Amino acid sequence: MRHKVIISGGGTGGHVFPAIAIANALRRIEPEIEILFVGANGRMEMERVPEAGYEIIGLDIQGIDRNSLWKNLALPFKLIGSLIKARKIIREFGADVAVGVGGFASGPLLMAANDRGLPTLIQEQNSYAGVTNKSLGKKAKKICVAYEGMDKFFPAEKIILTGNPIRRDSVAIEGKREFALQIFGLQPHKKTILIVGGSLGAKQMNGYVLDVIHELGERDDVQFIWQTGKTYYEDMERMLKLDQLIPGNVKVFPFLERMDLAYAAADLIISRAGAGTISELCVVGKPVILIPSPNVAEDHQTKNAQALVAKNAAVMISEADARGTMMYVALELLADEAKCASLSTEIKKMAMPDADEAIAREVLKLIK
Repeated sequence: MRHKVIISGGGTGGHVFPAIAIANALRRIEPEIEILFVGANGRMEMERVPEAGYEIIGLDIQGIDRNSLWKNLALPFKLIGSLIKARKIIREFGADVAVGVGGFASGPLLMAANDRGLPTLIQEQNSYAGVTNKSLGKKAKKICVAYEGMDKFFPAEKIILTGNPIRRDSVAIEGKREFALQIFGLQPHKKTILIVGGSLGAKQMNGYVLDVIHELGERDDVQFIWQTGKTYYEDMERMLKLDQLIPGNVKVFPFLERMDLAYAAADLIISRAGAGTISELCVVGKPVILIPSPNVAEDHQTKNAQALVAKNAAVMISEADARGTMMYVALELLADEAKCASLSTEIKKMAMPDADEAIAREVLKLIK
């Protein structure tokens, strides 16, 4: 008899990529397993999950809009509609277990699963649990976490320290540096800084790069790979072309399909502090400067970054301070080989590369 698993959640790469990693691990362990994803209509999982070879059904659900209260008026009705649809999906699919990875769809799907008495597992990526997961954790059978000390949010007896699932192909960087430099059109004798604002991009970080791009172009010792995010790429490209600002040592991309090559080429990485990204960075083991986004629930990116800073595994700059300092701190750090080596050593100690399989085995235990 084939086992059936529903995986719910998404919204950002930090939720979508771990979900796909768990699904891939389940298939490696049990090739005949049936997996169905449940996401939120209009969010990135509706594109990325089918690309990974899995079926997905969308719920008409949204998060709270903190900038426009009137847009929240429909939220209760969407939640009720999503709960009804989630119950139907679970019943028709005949799920044995439900997994929630965070994001808009996780709430109604896991609530519906709990109502039906279906075993549920939560995968909490951050060092600070959100309101939805804290609530769902009361009925979940198991809660897989990436940081120590999570018993302040969840019942200690349910917690399993697994780490965050990562995109294995994205961190497979061994022996790829020379090829990566060729692909990006970079010079082997120059140091490379990779700038990423998360899977969706980061408007503020893009602005900070634009502020100093003319200075970056004057340097003959450093080169840059810059992911703007698809949302902001056209604006960035227009501004750069209009002002003819884009220097030859800055390579600009809307989205990096081959993160393994970007990581392989990099000598230093400037990044947001999403949980999934941090988990990848720990495995990659390059020196990192984290610029946490302040525009996330419970400011969890700052808490994620602080967990690394506390172990001397990363440098953190707040967004409030980043405009005038981000690039200069990066260039100064890049010149300090001893500091870079130390950061690289310490961040590698935090790597948990097999989190996907650890979580998949816990999912299968709930069925059996």
